[in-house]
Amino acid sequence: MTRWLEHHLPKAVLAPSFLAVLVFVYGFIGWTAWVSLTRSKLMPRYEIDGFGQFVRLFASPRWDTAFGNLFIFGLLFVVISLVLGLLLAILLDQRIRVEGVIRTIYLYPMALSLIVTGTAWKWVLNPGLGLEAVVRGWGFENFRFDWLVNSDMAIYTVVIAGVWQASGFVMALFLAGLRSVDQEIIRAAEVDGIPTYRIYSAIIIPSMAPIFMSAFIVLTHLAIKSFDLVIALTGGGPGYATDLPATYMYAMAFSRGDIGQAAASAMVMMAVVFAIVVPYLYSELRPRHD
Repeated sequence: MTRWLEHHLPKAVLAPSFLAVLVFVYGFIGWTAWVSLTRSKLMPRYEIDGFGQFVRLFASPRWDTAFGNLFIFGLLFVVISLVLGLLLAILLDQRIRVEGVIRTIYLYPMALSLIVTGTAWKWVLNPGLGLEAVVRGWGFENFRFDWLVNSDMAIYTVVIAGVWQASGFVMALFLAGLRSVDQEIIRAAEVDGIPTYRIYSAIIIPSMAPIFMSAFIVLTHLAIKSFDLVIALTGGGPGYATDLPATYMYAMAFSRGDIGQAAASAMVMMAVVFAIVVPYLYSELRPRHD
């Protein structure tokens, strides 16, 4: 009996969690895929109608805007967060006296929800209340920073808030990687007279490629599913200027009563995630031959 319990008890403990994931994750992914192939509107229909929803989706100007914004936001968000996080990590790796203070300041935003981040930056960037009003109060009457209400620049306010939220997390990842580098290699390079910048660019940073890839995957995933930040900061406006696929999906499902379109957009988002994650998993999990 004891051996039977030792063998089956772990399975019994894990079974509810496994069943919940199977139903509420993979089950609903399957349901969404099915609905995306139907003519569902306010209520789901289950008669397969082909790829009509996807044809409508890619013909929608609003979806074109949302997907274009995803490219702009995702590219700038990922690149700036990686560069800024790396520079901050290199700065802290010099073991400066105020390391603890800087680390706390840049890690603090990660403790905040994206709703709080978006709301705070909405105040900061509001032309009538925030940065523009403060600078004009100093006597610079011609100063303008109205990106939040400028349809051409509003998407970049989302980038600013997103980078502020994520760069501390990237810094922590890179700092852990820098601190794990074999110090004997660095000392040997210093003895050979190699400049510090060359040590980082030619030895340390290339050895951190797996950390770069992990940070890239996390940041890309955050960019693709960004919803809270946009809703709190711009609400998708002005107009649809800061719409992203996640906000488009929400609008179709809950504002427009078109769950077929929402399901189709969700499947496209999932395809984009898979296109990024699957090659990474393949490169990490494939057997390596020495």
